[in-house]
This record gives sequence, structure tokens and C-alpha cells, in this order.
Amino acid sequence: MHASLFLRGIFAAIVTPMLFVNTLHAEDWPQFRGPAGQGHASGPAPLKWSEQEHLVWKTPLDGKGWSSPVIFNKQVWITTAQAKEATPEEIEKRLASNTGNQPLDVVNDLKMRAICFDRETGKVVHDVELMTKQSPEPIHTLNSYASPTPIIERGRIYCHFGPNGTACVETETGKVLWTNQSNELIVKTENGAGSTPILWENLLIVHFDGSDRQFIAALHKDHGSIVWTTERSGEMDSNPQLKKSYGTPLLVMVEGRPVVISPAANWLYAYDPATGSELWKVSYGDLGFSVVPKPVERDGVVYLCTSFMKSQLLAVRYAERGKAVKPAIEWRYQKGVSQMPSPLVVDDMLYFVSDGGILTCVDAETGEMVWSERLGSNYSASPLFADGRIYLFDREGKTHVIKPGRRFERLAENKLDGSFMASPAVADGSMYLRTDQALYRIE
Repeated sequence: MHASLFLRGIFAAIVTPMLFVNTLHAEDWPQFRGPAGQGHASGPAPLKWSEQEHLVWKTPLDGKGWSSPVIFNKQVWITTAQAKEATPEEIEKRLASNTGNQPLDVVNDLKMRAICFDRETGKVVHDVELMTKQSPEPIHTLNSYASPTPIIERGRIYCHFGPNGTACVETETGKVLWTNQSNELIVKTENGAGSTPILWENLLIVHFDGSDRQFIAALHKDHGSIVWTTERSGEMDSNPQLKKSYGTPLLVMVEGRPVVISPAANWLYAYDPATGSELWKVSYGDLGFSVVPKPVERDGVVYLCTSFMKSQLLAVRYAERGKAVKPAIEWRYQKGVSQMPSPLVVDDMLYFVSDGGILTCVDAETGEMVWSERLGSNYSASPLFADGRIYLFDREGKTHVIKPGRRFERLAENKLDGSFMASPAVADGSMYLRTDQALYRIE
């Protein structure tokens, strides 16, 4: 347990999520969890659908990948991976070096791909092989080799596959502009990649928290070279299995200054995106590792889930009434907290669904439970707020639609074939849903 809390950077603020600003249209969805990275969509969204109802198009998918769709102008992109199953001898050999006890997939001849769909018709426009790897690290059977969500802006899409590499594609032609499979960015993830990058100015910023090494890095978006790396400074458990993490950073503005909020094993960090300098860090106070959910932010407080062993929801305040404060945990909630789905903040309420299907609403100011409801099933995808409603997507292809507020109210329940592992995208009144079998446009 670590109790030290300290501030290395002085900055004042009302803190707000940083919008994705590179010549976006109102109908674009450029990154994981939308323009502000918090799971909020603007404009209308469908309420009810099925395989026969309100379906604009459905396109079957090859390969396996849990990355979410991203949208710019008339294009919808996803990443996927194709591989061959390893022989029994290769499986035994490669699992011998793994120190964990998780169920793992072992493959050969990994092909990492990016696929572009026409937004109006669902037809494939580009199917691009980005990189290959002969003997990639084994991954958890619940994971995929294409789980991080890409980032798209005008003319380019950036596709990240953890230690297996990162690539940039010209969106109009499908031409691969650069790849980076540097040995400097290889860490032992144990369960495969999960961290999704964020884009700030000319930098792609991404976590590399393995059981062997833990750091955050920035790649230059024009050529993929490493601009900076910063080692995690917080003390961690001596067990390598308890040092790894799969979180995604959140970019916020602090009185005009960008700050990267970065969850890792046992610590929440803040960094200067330009230099990678650590601004501050806060200990979770209890063991927290293999962190998957992306944090959310409201009024100078960041809310994060600590994932494993027992997930806790922490509210960490670092600004108040326009003045800097020493970052500290304001409250914590410990029952039914997500290990994989990200939380969602709507007005003064915080919503989160446990992996086992318990949906909870807490007061964002106090951390007091408002209500809790068992939805059933299992969850990996993150929830969405759109058109005044909250959408939750389970691994059985079902979507629960609820009304936000101080009492639970279900508005609809929808079912598609397949399983939801990827989180949704919304653009111009349409919802784009990726199952393990197909990509859908619902309207």
C-alpha cells in the first residue's frame, strides 16, 4: 500500500475534457469513446433495432478484433487480425515462458489489417495489410490481437497493436505511410494489447505497461518515430504479474494547458504531453493492476476503475474553483465496479456496469449509491450516452437502453447476432455497432 500523494507541476483550473479538434465534422467519431473520449455522442440516436428492424446495412467481418469503429466523413474504419493456430509443440514451448496462469491463445503468422467501409453502403473500400509478425506473444482467450481502437483524422488513420506495432494509413488511397515495430516498444503484456492511443497535436501518446517494463511513450504522427518515453515512477508490487496494465489515457485541458491523465498499475499519473514530464501521481491506496477502463472527468475530478484484484471506483480531485489542489482521492466505491467496461458520467451521476452485468448509479459528488440493477449477462464494451439515453452492450449481442436519473428506468432491449466486445460509434443519427461477426449501421 502506498500513501504518498504529491504534486510536481503547478497548474490551476477548471478542468474540461479536451476535444478532438483536427477539422472534425459534427458527424465524425475519431477515437475510442468519441470526440471527447468520454462516451458521449451529440445529435439523435436510434432507440430500437434488431436483425430485421432499423438496419441500414450489415457487413460480415473476417479475422478477429475488438477495436471500436472510427468515422471520418464518408468512411468507417476498424482494425482486425488474422493468424494461424500454432502447433501443439509450439504452444507448449511458448507457454513455458509465460509466468501467469491465464487461459491463452497461441498463434503464428499474425497479419494486422485495417478495413475501410463506405458509410452509406457498408461496402469495403480498402482492406490493408499493415504489418505481420511470425510468432507474436500469446494473448488471453478473451482478448484479440486487434483490441486497441485506431484514431482517424483528415487524410490519415493511426492503427496501434500494442508491442506488435503501430502503423499509419492514407485514408483516401489505403497506402501505408509508415510502420513502427521497434524493439524499444516491446513489453511483455502477458494477455495481449489493450491500451488505445490518444492524439495530441503531432503526437500519438500510448501506454506500454508490461510485466517486465512500464512506461508511457509518444510517437510522431508524421513518421512514427519515438519522440519521448517516460518510465512509471511509482512503487509497485514485486510480483511482475501485478505490474501490468492496459489502460487508455484521457486528455484534459487545465486553463489552456493540456494534461494527460494516465491510469497504470497502482497509480494514477498526470503528464505533460509535449515532453512526457510527470506532473503528479496518486496512489490507489490498494492493489490495482491490469487496469482496462478509460477514466472519465467532471469538474476537476477524474473517475477511474482499478480493475484487479477487486475493482474500486476512485474519485481523484486535482482542481477546484479555478485553483490547483494537491491531487488526492476524494472518495472510493467498492461494490460491483467495472473491470473492463469504462464508466460513464452524465450530469451529476456516474454509471458503471460490472463485467458480470450489475449496473450501478452513484452520486458523482459524494460517491453514494443511488441505485443498482442486475442486467445479467457479461460485459466488456463501454457504455454510451446518446440522445438523452444510456446504452449498454453485452457479450451476448444484447443492448439495454435506460433513462439516466435517480431511479432505474429501462427504455428498450435490443438483440443482434454475435457478441459485443467492441464499444459503439455514433455519427449523424446512425449507430455503428461491431460484433464478433459483423459491422452494423443502425438508424
